[in-house]
Parts: sequence; C-alpha cells; structure tokens
Amino acid sequence: MEEMPMSRLRHIAAELKEHAPFTAFGAGVGVVVMAVVSLAELDQDISQYTFHTLHPAHMLLSAIVTAAMFRLHRGGIGASIAVGLVGSAGICAISDIVFPYVGGTLLGAKMTLHVCILEHPWLVILPGLVGATIGALTGRWTKCPHAAHVLISTLASLFYLMAFGEVDWLPMFPLVFVVLFIAVWVPCCTSDIIFPLLFTRRIKNY
Repeated sequence: MEEMPMSRLRHIAAELKEHAPFTAFGAGVGVVVMAVVSLAELDQDISQYTFHTLHPAHMLLSAIVTAAMFRLHRGGIGASIAVGLVGSAGICAISDIVFPYVGGTLLGAKMTLHVCILEHPWLVILPGLVGATIGALTGRWTKCPHAAHVLISTLASLFYLMAFGEVDWLPMFPLVFVVLFIAVWVPCCTSDIIFPLLFTRRIKNY
C-alpha cells in the first residue's frame, strides 16, 4: 500500500480541526434535546421511532458528502457511488449505534444492541444509495451537507441512547456530551473526509 503523502495528512488534520466546532455545537444541541425529552418523560417507543427516522437521514447525508468528496478529488461516478455507499453504511452504524451503545454501557445504562442493517436493511441501504448517487453526480456538496450531517448524526446517537438505554440520563449530561462528541466527530469525519481521501491521488481546495 502506498504511503500517504504528508500533504494529504496535513489536509486531513486541517479538516478534522475545522469540523470540531460543528461537532461540539451538535453535541451541545443534543444535550439540550435530551434534557427536554427527559423532562417531558416521553415513551421509549417515540425515541425508537425518532431514531429510525434520523438514522436513514444520517445515511443519506453521509453518503452525499462521502461520494461528493471522492468525486471532487478524483472523479468517476461509479466509483464515487460505491465509496459513498460503503463508507457511509459502516461508519454511520459505528456513529449511531456502536459508539452510543458502548458509551451508554460505560455510563451504567442498561443498553440493548439494535443493528438496523441486520434488522431492516432497506432502511439503511436505500437512503445510502440515493445519497451516494446525489453526491457522485454533483461532486460539490461537501460543506453544507456536512454541517447538517453532524447535527443529524448527533441526534441519531442521542436518540439511540434514549431508545435503547435504560437509566436516569439527567445527572449524566456532561458525560453524555463527551459520548456524543466522540460518537460524531471520529466516525463522521472519517466518513466525510478521511475515507474518501484515502482513495484520492490529489488534493483540491473547495
């Protein structure tokens, strides 16, 4: 495997630093939403329904950005669709499911592992395919969708915690912020920035 050039590593590091404020803002919004939902004492069924709306939306936006980043830096519609779909499917599951599951468990919540792509794959694959196609055909939707992507991802992770975790979340808000930040920043930036740039030969400014 070809060693990654230093210019590409610097570009990725700059992108990660630039997108950290998006993530911190999203995590802050997530904590506020959790406070409102907790105080309203909404049923877990509502949280599950909300999660199953946000997770496909996350897939759609993630696939758009991943495919667009690949298309922008290298080209090739078919390859961009494939990278967008594969890059978003696994990483969205890590962000929305695996990180919240592990984080909630570490916080002492009784968590249930619910993997959407195994339970109802159409809910994941269809929006991922649509998003990857949009991103590959446009090749320019990288900035605005990422901001929306971060917010949607944060809310998806949040509602996974509340839908599939049983604990009093109110005393844990500072730690929930940390869980949400990590659950969104690492996987989302990997999907939107690092993953597509691993396949590129050149770096473009956009």
